[in-house]
Amino acid sequence: MQTWSHDTMTYCLDKKSPIAQSQSRLLQLLGKVLPCITRPIVLKWSTTQVLGVTEQLDAGVRYLDLRVAHMPEGSENNLHFVHMVYSTALVEDTLTEISEWLESHPQEVVILACRDFDGLTDNLHEYLVACINNIFGDMLCPRGEVPTLNQLWTRGQQVILSYEEASVVSRHRELWPGIPYWWGDQVKPQELIHYLEHMKRCGRPGGLFVAGINLTENLMYILAHPTESLEKMTLPNLPYLRAWVREQCPGPGVRCTNIIAGDFIGADTFVSDVIRLNDKLLRC
Repeated sequence: MQTWSHDTMTYCLDKKSPIAQSQSRLLQLLGKVLPCITRPIVLKWSTTQVLGVTEQLDAGVRYLDLRVAHMPEGSENNLHFVHMVYSTALVEDTLTEISEWLESHPQEVVILACRDFDGLTDNLHEYLVACINNIFGDMLCPRGEVPTLNQLWTRGQQVILSYEEASVVSRHRELWPGIPYWWGDQVKPQELIHYLEHMKRCGRPGGLFVAGINLTENLMYILAHPTESLEKMTLPNLPYLRAWVREQCPGPGVRCTNIIAGDFIGADTFVSDVIRLNDKLLRC
């Protein structure tokens, strides 16, 4: 059982960033015409993490949600992260930071999920894959059967790289296909848990998959709570969501969970609760 930080890089979203080109034209227009009003609102509902990437790894996160983008007016090969707005951090610098952490923790294994790819051309995809290979090298586990930890340790491999662009994955054996994500898209925690239980009853996907306990705002909620933020909406509901987490069972069973994703890593005992679930495997 592993812990995923949902939208890992939102701790460093740029306050001066334009609205991402994947967002609606209306929101992009408001960001240009009324930036002093629009950008702060977008920022407080886009931020899902407050710990830096090294701090998240130190806290026990082993699955990073990396949403890659190229800013329309950015430098040719400068790739950023995105969640409605762009990050100050560059992708290459962040991957290097992760690699340095892994070098100092040789027994640790991480899953990196590269996704979204807002504004990436074929050339930029190939540039990103080249960066991944240059930075991680032999740490990368080639695509195949999901390995055991002992197999990874024996081979000296520490990174499984999930890449949500099938045409690119087909050209590079070091990339794994996108990992399914159960996203409830719910404001209320009770409705989110109802969704997750429904998905469990339908049967889990084969291999790796993610169950997200992250709440999601909608326009009606934002309008009804103008002084709130995603953090203020999430934190009071963490005990309820954490109770569901503690009830889960890891393993290959049809109703077992695999990776669990959450927001605001470090705000409570979410990571330790997920890690503790692995004790259930030892008792089997």
